[in-house]
Formats: sequence, C-alpha cells, structure tokens
Amino acid sequence: MKQKNDRAFYRKFFTVYIALVLQNVVTLSVNLADNIMLGGYSEVALSGTAAVNQIQFVFQQMIMALGDGLVILSSQYWGKRQTEPMKKIAAQAMHAALFVTVCLFLLVSLFPREILGLFTADEPIIREGMSYLGIIRFTYLFFAMTQILLAVLRSVEIVKIAFYLSVITLCINCGINFVLIYGRFGAPELGAAGAAIGTLAARIAEFVILLAYIAKKAQFLHLSVKSFLKTDRTLSLDYFKITVPMFVVNGLWGLNTALQTVILGHMTSAAIAANSVASTIFLMVKSMAVGAASSASIVIGKTIGEGNMNLVKQYAKKMQKMFVVIGLVSGLVLFLIRIPILELYELTPATREMANTFLLILSVVIVGMSYQMPTNNGIIRGGGSPMFVVKMDLISIWCIVIPLSFFMAFVVQASPAVVVCCLNADQVFKCVPAFIKANFGSWIRELTREDPDREEKKEQ
Repeated sequence: MKQKNDRAFYRKFFTVYIALVLQNVVTLSVNLADNIMLGGYSEVALSGTAAVNQIQFVFQQMIMALGDGLVILSSQYWGKRQTEPMKKIAAQAMHAALFVTVCLFLLVSLFPREILGLFTADEPIIREGMSYLGIIRFTYLFFAMTQILLAVLRSVEIVKIAFYLSVITLCINCGINFVLIYGRFGAPELGAAGAAIGTLAARIAEFVILLAYIAKKAQFLHLSVKSFLKTDRTLSLDYFKITVPMFVVNGLWGLNTALQTVILGHMTSAAIAANSVASTIFLMVKSMAVGAASSASIVIGKTIGEGNMNLVKQYAKKMQKMFVVIGLVSGLVLFLIRIPILELYELTPATREMANTFLLILSVVIVGMSYQMPTNNGIIRGGGSPMFVVKMDLISIWCIVIPLSFFMAFVVQASPAVVVCCLNADQVFKCVPAFIKANFGSWIRELTREDPDREEKKEQ
C-alpha cells in the first residue's frame, strides 16, 4: 500500500512539475533570446532593456501573487470538486490584475524618463530604454489576463498548455526579433524597439490561443466573459485575506530585485549589463525551484481540500528531500552552463568577467533557494499559512539584505561581487526558519467554506 501511495504521489507531483519547469524555461528563453540578440546588436541597447525589464519584473511579481492566491484557495475547492466558487475567485483575481495593469500603464506612460532615471544616469541607455518601454507597455494587459487564466487552469491541474504556449511565444518572439532588431529581409533596423515589437506580438498570440484552448478543452469550468463579471463578497474577502500579504511581499521582492540594478548600475558601467546577463541565465535554472514551489502548492492545497491531513504531512516531508536534490542539481547545472552561454554574448572582457563572477556566486545561492523557496511558497504558503512567509520576507529583505547591500556598496564601496553576495544572502539563511516551520510548526489551514453561496445569501 505504501509503495502504491508513493507511486501516486510521485506521479502527481512530477506530472505537474515537469510541465511547469519546461514552461518556465521556455518562457525565460524569450528573455535570453532578447538579451543575446540585443547584446550582439549593442551593449547600450542591452542595458536599456535591462532597466525596463526591472519595471516589468515588479509588475510580473505582483500579477503572479494574484495568481498564486487564486491557486492556493481554488486548489482546495478543487479537492472538494466545487468549481462554482473557483469561478468567482477567478473573477476577483482578474479584476485585481486589470487594476494593477492600468495603474502601471499610466505610470510608465506619464513618467518614462523619470522612472528609467532611477536605474541609470547614462543618457544613451535611457534613450534606448524609452524606445523599448514605449512599445513593451502594451504587453502588460495581455500578460496579466493570460497569467490569471493559467492560474485557474493550474488550480485544476491543467498545466501542459502553459508549456505549449511558451514554445509558441518563443518562436514568434525570436523570429520577429531576428528580423526587426537587425533589419533583416528589408525590414527597418529597430534595435531595442524591434525586440519590444516581437514580445508584444508573442503576448497577443499567447492570449488568443489560450482563449481558444479554454473554450474547447476546459468546458467543464464553464468559463466565459460573464463569469468574470460576477463576484462574491464572501469569497472575495477570503481571496484578499490570503492574497494581499503575498501581493505586498511579491511587489517588494520585485522592488528588491530592481534595487539590485539600481545599486549595481551606480557602481560601474559594466555592472548593469553583467547583472542582466547573469540574472537571465540564473532565472532559467531557477525554473526548477519555481516549478517545485508551484507543484507543491497545487498538491498540498488539493490534498488539504480532500481532508487527508496526515497525507499532507507525509507529502511535505517527501518534497523537502526532493527540494534538496533539486538544489544540488541546479547549482551544478548553473556552474557548468555559465561559460558556454556567456560565449554567445558579444560583451566586453570586463563585462564578461564580471558576469562570470556573478554566476559563480549564484551557483551557490541557488542551492539554498531551491530548498527554502518551494518549502516556504509551496508547502507552507500552499498549506494555508502565507503570513509566515510574508513576515519572514519582510524581515529578511528589508531589515537585513537591502540595508546591508546599500552599506557595502556606497559606504564601504565594496566590489560588485561582494554586493551581489549581500543581495542574495537571504536565499541561504531563510532555509533555517523554513525547515523549522515545515517540520515542527503548525501551517496546515483549511481555507474553504462548506457552501459559499449560502453564506453570501445569509449575509444579504
């Protein structure tokens, strides 16, 4: 019986995990392709888009938090096979995502130069960034809607479509980039603006294909435009109670990542490009940890919804062992691929050497990250205790990492490599509280209601 349960667990986990990792890798390959092509075109263009991408990263983290909150709550309803509450939760998530999108669009439209000036004082880099931002801002709407719809599908364990969409996006983006960045086949040579056009076209195609898929293959959810016009006050409160703390922390995490560019961009001229290159490669390998966190959240949430709490604890212990292995493999992979991938870039010797140093540091960092991130965001947060993760992130990032990094960069005037160590130190020391909470603390919370519709009518 135990072997049968183990096989069921591993099949359940890895079916979701492999699809999510592949999707993340292919999605990030779009950014890698942009970086390589722009790096070959101009290091100034690469730095300009890197600055804009920091803005996008903050936005993406906030949208992902809205999607993660949806998955945490909806996966428990899926464990009970209740799809009607899931639709109302999805509607609230979509409304929140659209609100954030409109706010950011207005901000970057009204103050593009001022925002880019936060990242660099170099005028040519700002000009390249503004040409890229002028087009890329139109991708925000399609990205937000796509991510919320994919979160709905993740809640019911439909994950392969995300991978297929990523492959399509990569092909469209790379094809248009090749033509428009360099001006091939008689097309205009647009540089950074060409990369933005490629990304916009890919995002639109991704959204349209996803809508067609939902209409044809996910009919059991009965999703329609009308579904996203209906909200439920009781379920909305449940959703925001879980999501708002995560939204704040993810936004601050995105801001923390952007501050890395601010700090490094004001240290040496090569640092912003080196950090962009190293971060893109690192994020690709980090996909293994991100996929593990998402898979753990889905499995844990659904199992709680099914009411089997002993099985939840067993799954948590099994997964933590897997996370350690994933971390060691990730560190080795990043160490081995760093030189071959760096050789694809047209970088100055100083920038290449700095990027290599950053990647060596990140090869160690990713081992700790691959344990603590899935444990915190997958097991503990997915188990219904997001506030523990919120408090830990607020303390570690804003009370330790950021003050220490600013001090080392601008007071001690340490090297960029030392500053990168400080900026990523939390990925290692957060392993300790994550281990203690997951193995000795209380983190399992049932978040669903027996009959949300009946409670709503009672309140009215």
